[in-house]
Amino acid sequence: MDRVSESAAVRRHRVGGERRDGAGAPPLAEREPLAPEPEADAAGGGARTRKRGAAGSGLSEARAALGLALYLLALRALVQLSLQQLVLRGAASAFDARRARDYLEHITSIGPRTTGSPENEILTVRYLLEQIKLIEIQSNSLHRVLVDVQRPTGSFSINFLGGFTSYYDNITNVVVKLEPAAGGAQHAVLANCHFDSVPNSPGASDDAVSCAVMLEVLRVLSTSSEALQQAVIFLFNGAEENVLQASHGFITQHPWTTSIRAFINLEAAGVGGKELVFQTGPENPWLVQAYVSAAKHPFASVVAQEVFQSGIIPSDTDFRIYRDFGNIPGIDLAFIENGYIYHTKYDTSDRILTDSIQRAGDNILSVLKYLATSDILASSSKYQHGNMVFFDVLGLFVIAYPSRVGSIINCMVVMAVILYLGNKLLQPKHKTANYIKDFFCGLGITLIGWFMSLVTVLIIAVFISLIGQSLSWYNHFYVSVCLYGTAAVAKIIFIHSLAKRFYYVNASDQYLGEVFFDISLFVHCGFLIALTYQGLCSAFISAIWVAFPLLTKLCVHKDFKQHGAQGKFVAIYLLGMFIPYTYALYLIWAVFEMFTPILGRSGSEIPPDVVLASILAGCTMVLSSYFINFIYLVKGTKKTLITLTVVCTVTFLLVCCGTFFPYSSNLASPKPKRVFLQHMTRTFHGLDGDIVKQDSGIWINGFDYTGMSHITPHIPEINDTIRAHCEENAPLCGFPWYLPVHFLIRKNWYLPAPEVSPRDPPQFRILSREKTSWDSVKLTFEATGPSHMSFYIRTHKGSTLSQWSLGNGTPVTSKGGDYFVFYSHGLQAPAWRFWIEVQVLEEQPEGMVTVAIAAHYFSGVNKRSSQVDALKEKFPDWTFPSAWVCTYNLFVF
Repeated sequence: MDRVSESAAVRRHRVGGERRDGAGAPPLAEREPLAPEPEADAAGGGARTRKRGAAGSGLSEARAALGLALYLLALRALVQLSLQQLVLRGAASAFDARRARDYLEHITSIGPRTTGSPENEILTVRYLLEQIKLIEIQSNSLHRVLVDVQRPTGSFSINFLGGFTSYYDNITNVVVKLEPAAGGAQHAVLANCHFDSVPNSPGASDDAVSCAVMLEVLRVLSTSSEALQQAVIFLFNGAEENVLQASHGFITQHPWTTSIRAFINLEAAGVGGKELVFQTGPENPWLVQAYVSAAKHPFASVVAQEVFQSGIIPSDTDFRIYRDFGNIPGIDLAFIENGYIYHTKYDTSDRILTDSIQRAGDNILSVLKYLATSDILASSSKYQHGNMVFFDVLGLFVIAYPSRVGSIINCMVVMAVILYLGNKLLQPKHKTANYIKDFFCGLGITLIGWFMSLVTVLIIAVFISLIGQSLSWYNHFYVSVCLYGTAAVAKIIFIHSLAKRFYYVNASDQYLGEVFFDISLFVHCGFLIALTYQGLCSAFISAIWVAFPLLTKLCVHKDFKQHGAQGKFVAIYLLGMFIPYTYALYLIWAVFEMFTPILGRSGSEIPPDVVLASILAGCTMVLSSYFINFIYLVKGTKKTLITLTVVCTVTFLLVCCGTFFPYSSNLASPKPKRVFLQHMTRTFHGLDGDIVKQDSGIWINGFDYTGMSHITPHIPEINDTIRAHCEENAPLCGFPWYLPVHFLIRKNWYLPAPEVSPRDPPQFRILSREKTSWDSVKLTFEATGPSHMSFYIRTHKGSTLSQWSLGNGTPVTSKGGDYFVFYSHGLQAPAWRFWIEVQVLEEQPEGMVTVAIAAHYFSGVNKRSSQVDALKEKFPDWTFPSAWVCTYNLFVF
């Protein structure tokens, strides 16, 4: 090699103060600095062959790791600050939260309000009517207040919790109509809440606070001196917890519903905080625009809407009823914070901040007033088509635009990426060969890193579940971050560190940093294309994660080329990532705020650690995407990997030792374990009507994956020796399920106990058995009993259930193939009569159909028994045992 060629080779292979010749000879000491070469394009071959240590390389590992950690923590603090700011201080409002709180405390002081109980049907209804009467007396003469107490009867089928049918009789709705005194309002907007509660819970957040807010909104609107153009209907429904029955009775039977053009549903999945708009539509973008224009403290996300409507959250609201049975568009709002005490005894009024009531009241009042004082309801039919992309910005304001506009924006962003990457790929082959190879290899390394990260946390989660330490993070969320989060980050860094050391041996740090930025951009662009193609409005998130990083890259490109990854570049780079990372942390907060409590009541079949570990791994992948290039820009990653590994290992050992107890009885922040206790007597009848089996006991269901493992040390008699076994020949395993959740809870315990003897025992009999002209058998039944009963059907081999008098006449099966009918009634309901029609294709000696009926006593003297009361007393204070008495009778025909 001549001297000129040797000099060029040495310059191309500089490594800090060392240099190698082109043949890979030992490093040569660099005597004096050489003049810098002209920088090659990132896609050029020259950059590929320069050793790490080129100009500007060598970020300090400690500074980079600490800087990124502090950056994310600062953004998290900003998000937390925005979430804690519920209302604007000093802002004038006609809505009086103190008055609404007074309503709330009066309603919750009545106690649990289950449908059919005197507390719900008499005391609460009486209080509501008294307050509405006072409001009517104080109302402005411009307005007219009409009140109606509706007691509907009806039936419907619903595809929820695996599918079942609901029948209700004489339940209670309190309906108030506020309209112009002169009349003439042809259109109306509906506001909906429910005043009933689940058994054994005061139901402050779910949903007494919403009814309190509606009472105060009614008072403010009725006393206003501003005339209404349209009517406002306030529905206080008394049977939402009975799987949405009261809203169905109202929307399908009440005469005022014909004028309703939109609705606002107030719900809860937590206690206090901000109320989130998590469903809108269907379509009707004008309704979202109304919320955007009117709401004083907006908090809304189309992401929440698409997640909720995907069905992965085992819950539903009256929104479904108004949408499916009323064909009315609406807005669904819910409190989502602190879901740990949702549906428990801790759901009390003192846990709901007055500021939460104020912000909800301000928003509801503003939106209802906006709709009722304009002609938007009258012209709403012109704007029914199309969905909306909508999301709030740290609770300050909402950005909303039609989904078709969103698709155009997404396509423009994709085109920008194509132009950016195409500019690199469409250069002469000798310049792009290395870049293309490194790009696709880097893409494979990135995907492998993410995959291995997921596999690693799943292995840990499965092991933790197998040794019985699930939910260790339930009371200490930081444990999940230290266990699964650190493992996910460490695995990603480890994979890329191996690639940097063994594969990208001859590539400069600057070059690799740029390649891996392009890879992250490409991946997010791929998600953007996929989500846009699926028609999901949530694609806007990917658009944010593509557009802002691309703009940032274009801004720092020149500085990065000249000076490398120095302080100015890092500062501008992190500043450019502010919007996507802040919004990502905002969404991540909402995800964990909603899903973490749900995992404590999601049944015995879903390992919560596996779910949470997967979510954390996904969040890690997203948050690490544009920081992967720092792995290639820093001098090394050894210290970071050691730190993460130590944190993960120590946390893992502490979790395995049972250091972190999942539950808490701390009154300031309780996180109870939920347990259902049903003291029941079961009676099984044979084909001839004789009793073939009878037993009594307390049926025990733990509503999380840990079962009774934490209970057994306190109550030794509840252990695996009394595990309930499935009655294979009985529908739903022969147990008195209150709701069809048998597919979520398959670990049950059955503690023998004396027979129950309610004062008003249920009665069930067959009234007639007719053979039809089309070779089917029609069985007519009559049942009387408490306010809540469940009816189960299983057809035998050679028989099918063709028709019945329930729902729309077409039988709907639940998961597993059996039929589940949920029944409830208010006070003074007549006997429940219904029929089923069985098509017999082949007669069997064991009969054609098995039916069973369970009677649940949720209120009154029949609710309790001395045995179940004594058992409840043994449960530790960190549990919430909900108990009642029930009976179960099975018959074969």
